[in-house]
Amino acid sequence: MLLVWVRFPYAQWLGLISVSVATTLSLLIWERQGWDLGLFVPPAVALREFLLGSAWGAILISSAALLIVWTTGVHHEPGRGFPWPELVAIFLPAVFHEELLFRGYLFQKLYRWKRWVAILGIGFLFAALHLNNSAVSTIGLANIFIGGILLGLAYERFERLWFPIGLHLAWNVVSGPLLGHEVSGYASMQSVLVEVDQGPVWLTGGEFGIEGSVWMTAVELGAVALLIWLNRTRRRPVER
Repeated sequence: MLLVWVRFPYAQWLGLISVSVATTLSLLIWERQGWDLGLFVPPAVALREFLLGSAWGAILISSAALLIVWTTGVHHEPGRGFPWPELVAIFLPAVFHEELLFRGYLFQKLYRWKRWVAILGIGFLFAALHLNNSAVSTIGLANIFIGGILLGLAYERFERLWFPIGLHLAWNVVSGPLLGHEVSGYASMQSVLVEVDQGPVWLTGGEFGIEGSVWMTAVELGAVALLIWLNRTRRRPVER
C-alpha cells in the first residue's frame, strides 16, 4: 500500500516532513494539554509491536503470493538483489508518512468519537488517494480500502502506531523488494526475486501488483475478521 508520488529522490521524505510538521502544529494549537499519538513509547514496547506487525504483514503477503502461484502461471526468478537505497529513500519514509497521515491525529480524534467512523472513513480516504496510482484497478482499490480498515484495526489492537507501521512496512517490502511484485502500481528498481506474470489479471493483480488480486481480497478479509475478534477480547488497558 503505497501512494505513488512524482518520481524524484526526496518526494517521500518531503511528505513525511510535511505531515510531521502539520501534526506537530495541530497538537500545539488544539491539544495544549498534550495528546498521546502512540508513537513515543518505551523502546521495548515499540520494538515488540513493530516486529509483531512485521510478522503479520509478511504472512499476509506471502499467503496471497502462494495462492497466486498455486492458481496461475506466475512464478519467480532470481533478481538483482535487495534495493537498500530505495528502502531508505522511498519505503521507510512512505510508511511513516502514511501512518502519521492516516492513523495519526485526525484518525485518533475520530476514533475517540466513533471508532467505526474513523476506521471506515479513513479507510475510504486511504483508498481514494490511491486513485491516480499506475495501473489501478477496481479490485486494487477495493483491496486498498480493506487494507485501510486492516491498518485501522491494527492501531486499535494496542492504540499505538508501531503495530500498523510494522504491518505496513513488511507488506510493502515483501511485495516489492523481496518478491518483485509492483506495490500499488509502483515497481521497485530491483528486487531479490522477479515475478513473471502469467494468468488473468483478476488473479495475478497485473501491473498494480499483488494488491490487485482477488486472493489478496480473501487474505485481507480473513485478517480483518481475526483482528476484530482479537480486539474484542481485549478488555484491559494496554501497556503504556
